[in-house]
Amino acid sequence: MSSPAEPLAPVEPSPGARQLSRGVTATWWYTASAVVMFEVALVAAWTLVMLAIDRQGFSALVVGGGGLLWSASTLPLLADYRHRLDAEPGVRWLRLAVPFLVAVVYGVAAGAVVGSWQLALMPIVQSLVLLNWQRGVRYKVVIAATIVLAAVAVVDSTLDVSDEIPLLVPVVYTVFLPVMTVTSLWWWDVLITLDRARASEARLAATQERLRVATDVHDLQGHHLQVIALQLELAERLLPTDPDAGMEQLRAARVSVDEARQGTRDLATRFRSVPLGDELANARDLLTAAGLDVESAIDADADAAPASALGPVIRETTTNVLRHGGGRHARLLLARTGDAWRYEIANDVIAGAETEHDGSGLEGVQRRIEEAHGSLEVRRDAEEFVVVVTVPTREEGAR
Repeated sequence: MSSPAEPLAPVEPSPGARQLSRGVTATWWYTASAVVMFEVALVAAWTLVMLAIDRQGFSALVVGGGGLLWSASTLPLLADYRHRLDAEPGVRWLRLAVPFLVAVVYGVAAGAVVGSWQLALMPIVQSLVLLNWQRGVRYKVVIAATIVLAAVAVVDSTLDVSDEIPLLVPVVYTVFLPVMTVTSLWWWDVLITLDRARASEARLAATQERLRVATDVHDLQGHHLQVIALQLELAERLLPTDPDAGMEQLRAARVSVDEARQGTRDLATRFRSVPLGDELANARDLLTAAGLDVESAIDADADAAPASALGPVIRETTTNVLRHGGGRHARLLLARTGDAWRYEIANDVIAGAETEHDGSGLEGVQRRIEEAHGSLEVRRDAEEFVVVVTVPTREEGAR
């Protein structure tokens, strides 16, 4: 007997999970690009200041060109930060030696050319902010970095610069660069934490569902096995003295076995059921992947249709189209008409070609539909093969 909990372990991510995964990735690229743009904008501001001071452009080339190289060197730091929740605590200094070396060289060169301590310390401070600090350390680093940059800005205030040059803009933005950077990264931390919480919730829900299935199977089988054991024990006692009564108990035990088997089958069917909208979407995708041009019209309330009756029918008829159909077009329809649901699947056939049907698939569909008190109609003409299934709503079927 197959385990009813088996379908709960997904083989591949659901469309919703894939969409969330794409959303998380897009948010990361937005966050990383925002941090890099902060750095590039700050480098551009300092470069414009140097162009105003040095008309020859050599200082601007050092500040601008070196700044772009330094901004590129922070990408490994950002990549390391992205996976920091999976990384071991602490900072892997050896791996980050090259980005820090670039930051130090650029800071020394740019600071010497401009004559600014703030510009000299800015790339080093920014690289420190991007490190994978332990919990509770990052905000201290940001506060200390902001204070240091503000202090050296006061030291640089004696820099001999003309009043027409807007030096205040890069100075102020440099002071607040650590705060702007850590704010962007904080949004990423919140998102990744929520995403992991969603994944944990999904795993917990699957575990709870498995436990519920196991409990239902235990209760069902335990009850029936206990009854069967008592009936067989009673039959064993009655057979020597009253064979007719003993045989009656054996027949009752056989009925109990059938009831246990049917109960187990119903339980498995209940947990294996897939929303009918998903069944139809899978059928449409499967036919499309096979190269057919699929036309579909599915009722918005498709999940309310009796999935236990129509689900196997949809799978069987889709398989028939793939196995026996020779055309290039297919049609899927599901609509509610009064107190019944009408499902239709059709595919075109090649003119003059013989359609090979062994009949077993449609016979299985016929049996399922009769059990649901529905009707089956099969039509074939020169151009199209159509299967139409009509089943009552759940209320009608139950009555």
